[in-house]
Amino acid sequence: MVHYTQVSSDEELHQILALQQLNLAKNLVPEEVIHQGFVTVEHDFDILRLLNKKHPHTIAKDKNMVVGYALSMHPTFKDTIPVLKPMFAEIEKLKIPVNFMAMGQICIAKSHRGQGLFRGLYKAMKHYLPETIESIITEVDCTNKRSMQAHKTIGFKELLRYSADGKKWSLIMLK
Repeated sequence: MVHYTQVSSDEELHQILALQQLNLAKNLVPEEVIHQGFVTVEHDFDILRLLNKKHPHTIAKDKNMVVGYALSMHPTFKDTIPVLKPMFAEIEKLKIPVNFMAMGQICIAKSHRGQGLFRGLYKAMKHYLPETIESIITEVDCTNKRSMQAHKTIGFKELLRYSADGKKWSLIMLK
């Protein structure tokens, strides 16, 4: 039985990193990238832990294993992860008030896909957000069709598309 909670231990952070490694585009065969989706950013433990201290990440657990995660990234960390700097620059251009949480990455274990965990993680993340946070903003690589469709299905709206680091990104928001 899967349950949703917030990260409360270093062990859970290490499990997130292990799941992340299994789903990085560079570690997948092209067919998996096309049909299963992928994650782009490779976090390190210290950064993940720092982000978690400001606002804990949301995880899906099956027994004692992390089988899904949605990373919280408070806007105060906009300069912490180089690959995400262009996203925050685009957000600033749109003059979006700072009462949002950036979702730094979402990932579901292959064994648990198609079971509603994607929707469950976002529902839990919204539940855990402080009342002052009005929306969740993230970006999706436009070639990641599975992720683009999943985000659209649960209500994310596209704010704009832009190019950075040789990729096209869709900046999206969930109210």
